[in-house]
Amino acid sequence: MTAPLHFGLRIGRVLVSTWLLSPTYDGLAFQPRRHPGYRGAVSVPVCLRVGAIAASVLIAASTVTSPAASAAPANIAGMIVFLDPGHNGANDASISRQVPTGRGGTKDCQASGTSTDDGFPEHTFAWDTTLRIRQALTALGVRTAMSRGNDDALGPCVDERAAMANALRPNAIVSIHADGGPPTGRGFHVLYSAPPLNAAQAGPAVQFAQIMRDQLSGSGIPPSTYIGDNGLNPRADIAGLNLAQYPSILVELGNMKNPADSALMKTPDGRQKYADAVVRGIAGFLGTQTR
Repeated sequence: MTAPLHFGLRIGRVLVSTWLLSPTYDGLAFQPRRHPGYRGAVSVPVCLRVGAIAASVLIAASTVTSPAASAAPANIAGMIVFLDPGHNGANDASISRQVPTGRGGTKDCQASGTSTDDGFPEHTFAWDTTLRIRQALTALGVRTAMSRGNDDALGPCVDERAAMANALRPNAIVSIHADGGPPTGRGFHVLYSAPPLNAAQAGPAVQFAQIMRDQLSGSGIPPSTYIGDNGLNPRADIAGLNLAQYPSILVELGNMKNPADSALMKTPDGRQKYADAVVRGIAGFLGTQTR
């Protein structure tokens, strides 16, 4: 039996945990040890790459009510979904560091995000909504991981989040956001990488975006009136989507500058409505995938 080894993980600029690595029948087992300076609850599933170890943060979400997912396919238990609550809980000058876009250029490590006119921030909307999504998926037997472990600190850069997702070899990747568009415009739009850079982006990601669009619309959430085409918005400039090796979408659930959208986003019931619709979109897509 090979002796266990100790490893540490730095997510962006924060050392979040250390792990005890030991061999198992399927490769690796990590036992998380939360770092004293990190306040999030952390456990880490790990995938072994050639010559490298990649890890992603798995967040406990025990403080939110699990929404019921309607008509979820029975065959999705055990599938893996990587959830990215957009932006960070806090920012500093380091978010302007340049990182790859996936198309040969560079962009800022992270954006600060937007907010409603009365100050409710996008990062908190994304965090709370994603926790609700995660709890519902967990109830369906779906294995989930998240890109950041709190809503009050710096998080990983956009390219790091993509690497964390790819390391899991997930069935789906979803980034949750809210837009800051013109006040007269409202509604959601679903982004995917276009033109595609690999097979996952060429077919499955587009199908995922369409299923998500249909479930959001079917839940009474209107498609955007000011951007995209009937709720879909193919983009070439989103690093996380460009770098994805697995089906990946980014969902702008509404416009924080629009009075109707922002009113929904600021309430727990509103965020639950968004979460329920996203869960139906994820479950619907997973139901089309083979293991």
